[in-house]
Amino acid sequence: MKKIPFLLGVFALTFISSCSSDKTEIDTEYPVIDISAKEAFPIQCSTIQRGQIFTFKATFNDNVELGSYSLDIHHNFDHHTHSTEVTTCETEAVKKPVNPMLFINNYTIPNGVKSYEATAQITIPADVDPGDYHFMIRLTDKEGWQTLKGLSIKIL
Repeated sequence: MKKIPFLLGVFALTFISSCSSDKTEIDTEYPVIDISAKEAFPIQCSTIQRGQIFTFKATFNDNVELGSYSLDIHHNFDHHTHSTEVTTCETEAVKKPVNPMLFINNYTIPNGVKSYEATAQITIPADVDPGDYHFMIRLTDKEGWQTLKGLSIKIL
């Protein structure tokens, strides 16, 4: 009878010590959108011509793994704000849109990447309303953390 508590103690100790301690770290850091490079475009207060194609360029970074990004261009004729930048741009008078540009597109980033040079060709139709627009960049990492960069641009 004295062996039963001893055997239970040995069994419990063996069971506890055989369990692995998962110390997998949880990603709690937001990804980074970097538009500070000389070739980055657009940046705050950039101008883009109607009827032209321009190349979006930015660098994305994450501590673990990047996921995807999306780009959104929409009018700012009513002077609403999404800007994440300190610098403000000169704006035109408030106006009603007639044929505003609306561009929303999602892009994939290759698996396993922590740093990515993003580029995308975007066509500005010749017949869209000129004026103030927002250029939104949304970057999501594999864990689901999202960073937003809101730029004010002008379409001429």
